[in-house]
Amino acid sequence: MLWIKAFHIFFVVSWFAGLFYLPRIFVNHAMATEPAEIARLKLMEGKLYRFVTPIGALAIVFGLWLWFGYGFSGGWLHAKTTLVALLAGYHLYCGHLVKEFAADRNTRSHVFYRFFNEAPVFLLLAIVILATVKPF
Repeated sequence: MLWIKAFHIFFVVSWFAGLFYLPRIFVNHAMATEPAEIARLKLMEGKLYRFVTPIGALAIVFGLWLWFGYGFSGGWLHAKTTLVALLAGYHLYCGHLVKEFAADRNTRSHVFYRFFNEAPVFLLLAIVILATVKPF
């Protein structure tokens, strides 16, 4: 099971790297005015989202494998699972935003995306605390 845990950690770290960077591209895209820059940012958003989506799925698969393999229980795990579900929803919403930007339908400012960019930071902090401290 230690191999499964190692792969889970690897995919979680990789998933978060993508979730930290993709909204940062949204910030730049919301401020962009030059057609060449906009086209480049659309390309970057699409490629990053397509790359990080299977990584997120693998993080969840290995996490479930650990859950069922070890038979974890407790309130901390249910809270962590809820936060992971919120993170998956955030990821899917990022995919929606990629499509909106690709169709030139963004209606939000770079300020919105600066705040939006911080959500996975707080989710990561809470998930790590729950997984290591197991407070309940």
